Amino acid sequence: MTTIPESMQAISIQGGSGPASALQLEGLSVPTLGEEQILIKVAAAGINRPDIFQRMGFYPPPPGAPATLGLEVAGTVVVAAGRWQVGDRVCALLGGGGYAEYVACDARHALPIPAGLSFVEAASLPETVFTVYANVFDAGGLKAGETFMVHGATSGIGVTAIQMAQAAGARVIATARGAAKAEAARALGADIVVDTSTEDFAQVAQQAGGVDVVLDIVGASYFAGNLAALKHKGRIVFIASLGGNDVTLPVMALMQKQAVVTGSTLRGRSANEKAALALEVERVVWPWIAGGQLRAQVDQTFPLADAAAAHQYLEDGAHVGKVILTMPAN
Repeated sequence: MTTIPESMQAISIQGGSGPASALQLEGLSVPTLGEEQILIKVAAAGINRPDIFQRMGFYPPPPGAPATLGLEVAGTVVVAAGRWQVGDRVCALLGGGGYAEYVACDARHALPIPAGLSFVEAASLPETVFTVYANVFDAGGLKAGETFMVHGATSGIGVTAIQMAQAAGARVIATARGAAKAEAARALGADIVVDTSTEDFAQVAQQAGGVDVVLDIVGASYFAGNLAALKHKGRIVFIASLGGNDVTLPVMALMQKQAVVTGSTLRGRSANEKAALALEVERVVWPWIAGGQLRAQVDQTFPLADAAAAHQYLEDGAHVGKVILTMPAN
């Protein structure tokens, strides 16, 4: 029988918001479970850019979510619900709270860890895979034979999007800044790679025949180029705005191309919507992992106590793939 402690080690934000150094280890109570929730003993937790935004005070958790950081974990079920049994190895999408030794999770938002993957590799999957599937395939409607362009190709989202689009039978154009990151995107299998420090991505895309779907984390500064790169009836999907929020919309150009511009966040979606998305991810994406078409891309791991250093490393931007926190052995 598993003994569950009353308290655990977790990361909190000192002062409520601040720089990476505001992240500190402290003791918190083990979460109390709600209806149809499982308790996971966390082995590893993924770090994502929304965590940084929350730490800085720009991305508050949705109602009912933990105030602490962490949107994805991998670990072992210690209190069961739904289809899960104690001892099951799972990875899970969370509303928050993943930077901790234990986390409560809606049983429907957990997935079995694919065979052969470590906890660290599995912790790199949920937030990025769910985000890419929801935005590229649901909202963007990407289909086999179409051309897909992703910006920020070496980010956690980027490395996942390249592989998922190719697994679905699309041609992939990936953009990255600098020769080293461009080469990393090429090694991941992108068909065309654009080094945006020396090339115009819209011009390259036009020369390649245009794109059907763009997944954009940059925002305003890339909007004109995205629209220029689109084919007739192309789709632009925004999931972040690192390059600015506000765009000037050339309505006539949009009309002439019959283009669609959309975007979304994942964290604020309803529990039922996330549950439906989890079913689709397990049905469609998990076989790609089993078949070797999608590989977990982990750049660096940090112990939980070094969460501040991990955030700073992600902010510095040299990573290719995911940055992961590992829990202390106990």
